[in-house]
Amino acid sequence: MLRNRSHAAGRHATEPDRQRRSARVLGLALDAGELLLADGQGTEDVEAAMRTVARTYGLDGEPQVTFTMISISHRPSADHGAMILDRTVWRRAPNYTRLSATYTFVTQVAEGRLGLEQARRRLAAIRRRSPPYPGWLISLVAGSLAASATVLVGGSADTKAALTFSAAFVASFIGDRLAGMFYDRGVPEFYQYAVAAAPASVVGVVLALAGAGLRGSQVITGGLFALLPGRALVAAVQDGLTGFYLTAAARLVELLYLITGVILGVLAVLPIGQLLGAHLRPEDPLVRSSAPALQLLAAAGLTISLAVLLQTPRHTLLFVTLNGAVAWTVFGVLTRQVDMSPIAATGIAAATAALFAHTVSRQQKLQPLPHISAALGPLLPGSLTYTGVLAFIQGRPADGLGDLSRAAAIALALAIGVSIGGEITRQLRRVPSLHRLAAERTRGY
Repeated sequence: MLRNRSHAAGRHATEPDRQRRSARVLGLALDAGELLLADGQGTEDVEAAMRTVARTYGLDGEPQVTFTMISISHRPSADHGAMILDRTVWRRAPNYTRLSATYTFVTQVAEGRLGLEQARRRLAAIRRRSPPYPGWLISLVAGSLAASATVLVGGSADTKAALTFSAAFVASFIGDRLAGMFYDRGVPEFYQYAVAAAPASVVGVVLALAGAGLRGSQVITGGLFALLPGRALVAAVQDGLTGFYLTAAARLVELLYLITGVILGVLAVLPIGQLLGAHLRPEDPLVRSSAPALQLLAAAGLTISLAVLLQTPRHTLLFVTLNGAVAWTVFGVLTRQVDMSPIAATGIAAATAALFAHTVSRQQKLQPLPHISAALGPLLPGSLTYTGVLAFIQGRPADGLGDLSRAAAIALALAIGVSIGGEITRQLRRVPSLHRLAAERTRGY
């Protein structure tokens, strides 16, 4: 009904009126795309949302999304010039609560439940909405994430483990506060990641110098878990798999710089620790815990902490936490009981988490991304990243290259597993989706 009324109104409108209305529609589509891209959505879904908004209000809009630039055009006929609106998206920080609200908005527009002016007001309200979690809580959960990771990588329930847990919490809390100060001053993200990685390395070296079996390596590993940009990797690989190769390449370059910043923050501290006599043992974060139930609790704690960091909607935190625990359980069973390769086990665990997330999201008409990203936190290759860097510092470049290569393979398995899980869900349910643009763009027959 909404679309029919729009066309009827267009037949009686003057040319200036039609142009003004077209500009409003394209502007609305551009605003929706900007919010989705800034909040962490993949390129395919951003273009699909923009196209949906434009077509709902009677325009055959053609969106174009690159890494930092979005545009949409409309050409009413062959006798008219095209109207093109574009915008640069400079700041991209995950806010899954706002992303979910924008996704719901696009769904309501597609169902014809919002008039044009009502939709403009609704989207403006979404843009003004404050994040659901305050800054002080974000810093606390950053510490909680790193602390949970120390238990995940071979921790146990003893006094030394409690000290390691507390040290990792304090170090990552300080790192997050320092990174926030750099962010407020407009310092590039590369240096934010570098300075955020340094406190965990300092505390790890101090514990190693103190001796008495204190696990400094696990503190550093926990700090890496808190900083590895797993969400950015998943988005980059998904863009490549869906045919957006330019955006995928740009995301991968950004990812490389961020990881290099993390490694730089570690490298700035560990050589000094080596000179002072700190004995950092690379095997510490690779030891399998004798308390799998404790590890499962740590995986759940890490997941909910990452969910809060990503500004995940509060009403989805329980499911996201359970999904992370399921992913870790699948990984643990495959590696311990079946003796499967960690790379293959990671891919299967990620696909399982994606299957659950897509199924629940479709039933509740929600965006699946907030249900997936945090659940992958326990599977991130923080241990191998640390041991790879440490091997280079200790003069074992071959071992370091091997560990970093395995870390990259695990990260790639994560991203591919998420994509496969989502694709299986779509094929099994056979539900028409706004997101199915990749086949049209890449099919050669």
